[in-house]
Amino acid sequence: MLLTIISTAFTAVVVSFVLGFLIIPWLRKLKFGQTILDIGPIWHKKDKQGTPTMGGMMFMLGTVAAVTVGVILLIYNGLLGTDELAKKDMTGIITVAAGAFFFGFIGFLDDFIKVKKKQNEGLTAMQKIVLQVLVIAAFFTVKILSGDTNTIIKFPFIGELDLWYFYYIIMGLGILYIVNAVNLTDGIDGLCSSVTFVYCIAFAIISSMLGYAGYTVIAVATAGGCLGFLIWNWHPAKVFMGDTGSMFLGGIVALLGIAMHVEVLMVIAAAVYIWEALSVLIQMTYFKITHGKRLFKMTPIHHSFEIRGWKEVKIVIVFSLIGAAAGTVSVLLVNGL
Repeated sequence: MLLTIISTAFTAVVVSFVLGFLIIPWLRKLKFGQTILDIGPIWHKKDKQGTPTMGGMMFMLGTVAAVTVGVILLIYNGLLGTDELAKKDMTGIITVAAGAFFFGFIGFLDDFIKVKKKQNEGLTAMQKIVLQVLVIAAFFTVKILSGDTNTIIKFPFIGELDLWYFYYIIMGLGILYIVNAVNLTDGIDGLCSSVTFVYCIAFAIISSMLGYAGYTVIAVATAGGCLGFLIWNWHPAKVFMGDTGSMFLGGIVALLGIAMHVEVLMVIAAAVYIWEALSVLIQMTYFKITHGKRLFKMTPIHHSFEIRGWKEVKIVIVFSLIGAAAGTVSVLLVNGL
C-alpha cells in the first residue's frame, strides 16, 4: 500500500505542477484574468487584478491522473478486496471523483462567464444552488442504487443516531454548506490549497485506519494535486484556482466524509472552512439586525486579519496550523467510532 500511496502522490504533484507551464500561458493568452470585486479588499486590485484564474484545472487533471494510477495499482496488488467488495469500492471511488468533478464544472461555468464578461459575477446564487443540488441528488442516488443505504451517524465515544430519510436532507445541506465554504476560503494566495492539503492528509490517515484503500488514494491524490498547484499559487500567486478549483476541492472535502460515513470527523476536520463561511453568515445577519453595523472588519474572516496587518503568508500558515490541529483531533477520534 505504501508504494501505491507514494506513486499516487508523486503523480499528482508532478502532473499538477507541470501543467502550470502549459495552462498558465494559455490562460494569459486567452486573457482569462481575475477581476477583483469592488466591494472586496481594495488592496487586491493592485497586485491581483488580471492574474490568470481557472488554474484549478491543473490539480483537477493532476488528481484524476493520480487516482487512475492509484486505482490501477490497487487492482494490480489486490487491495480492493473480494469481487463484490471491489465493485462497491470502485463505485465509491468513481462516485466521489465524479461528484467533485461536476462541482468543479459548475465552478468552471461560473469562472467562464466572469472572464467573458470581464466582471466578478458569473452564475447567479440561485443557479449555483440548483446545479449543486442536482449534483448532490445524483451522488446520493448512485450511493443508494449501489447498495449503500446507511443513514446512521456515528458520534465518537458517544454512540449512533439513525436519521432515516432525514439523513439525506441534513447531509445534503451539509454538502452544500461545505462546498461553498471551501469556495469562500479561496480568497488569498495559497490559502485554500494549503488548508485543503492539510485536510486531505488527515483524511488519508483516517481512511487508511478504517481500511478504505480507494478513498485513501483519492485523499492522497488531492493532497498531491494541491501541493503541485501551490508551487504556482504561493504568494505572490502566478495563477488562481478560481471557482473551478475551489468547488472541485469542496466536493472532495464533503463527499469523502459522507462516502466514508465519518460525518462528525469531517465536520471537525473542516473547522477552517466552516469558520470562514460562518463568519460571512454572522456578518450578514448582524448587518441586517443592526441596520448597517459590522461585527467583523471584513468577511470571509481571513480578510479581517489582512486589515489588521497580517501578511498573506502568515494567514496561510496560521490557518493551515488550525486545520492541522482540527485534522489531528479527527484522527485521534477514529478509534472511538
